[in-house]
Amino acid sequence: MAEPARLAILLSTFNGKAFLCEQLDSILQQSFTDFIVVARDDGSEDSTPGILTQYAAAHVGRFFILPSEGANLGAKASFAALMRYVLEHKRELGLTRAYMMFADQDDIWAADKVKIEFNSLLRLEQGSADRMPALVHSDLEVVDREGKRIAASYISYQGLQIQRDSLVNQVQSNLVTGCTAVINEELALKVLPIPVQAIMHDWWIAIAAVAYGRRLFIDQPLVRYRQHDANAIGAQPFLAVAPSAKSFWGKLRAYQTNQHLFAVAEQSRAVLRHHGGALSLRQRLGLKLLGFVNVRLGPLQSLLFRLARYF
Repeated sequence: MAEPARLAILLSTFNGKAFLCEQLDSILQQSFTDFIVVARDDGSEDSTPGILTQYAAAHVGRFFILPSEGANLGAKASFAALMRYVLEHKRELGLTRAYMMFADQDDIWAADKVKIEFNSLLRLEQGSADRMPALVHSDLEVVDREGKRIAASYISYQGLQIQRDSLVNQVQSNLVTGCTAVINEELALKVLPIPVQAIMHDWWIAIAAVAYGRRLFIDQPLVRYRQHDANAIGAQPFLAVAPSAKSFWGKLRAYQTNQHLFAVAEQSRAVLRHHGGALSLRQRLGLKLLGFVNVRLGPLQSLLFRLARYF
């Protein structure tokens, strides 16, 4: 299988002057070099647009910056706009196929990140007679503002269960961090348009990968994931629930309504609307059940969420 001419690295920026240069330098220092950075600024009020312009001028042919309309769309819609642009202009960007990798503005990439992930994606494609939608992602090292290690593994730090890879499990909990992901053109076509009910673009992309094709996890930290005050999402340490000595009724009263699950319920319904035709009966039943976790009774909400795990 001939390797594609070029990979598109999608970068959405917003007030990122503090760390953007370090991220761009780590991208430009990759061992795999046949890529173009396609960037869109999401209405920054600092010098971020100027930094992008400077890098584009210093590295002619390596950067393409979407014309600025000054709109602040948010990360989800901004990355959707980048994906759409690459699909519609791949020939102009020198792409034989629209392979896309996602970058945040404040991380640091390992020198072999692009090479390892992109080659893994190509091998994953080779495993099927016709190219099915495919996604490859990796673990991350969690670091602080100065780049000092907080945790060697983001997956362990977050308490994520990467082996829970059913479609319903993916809708319940996102296992894919966007800045580690690379996808093929077939998956990008399934992802768009990203509905407003999708919680984040990477979550929606991961759901589509499980619904239609393949997702491969590389158990290796290929990104230094920087944590600071302006993180859109960020990493939080996993805290195991300690056994409670309360009575049954005391435990029942202790359950609080989880507002995040209201968004999960809306996202579950959106998956059914957009991808339901490609799903099995079991998957559709699990998503229907998950769509009811927006109840305002904590114990019932928790019970429905737990039951959905078995689908």
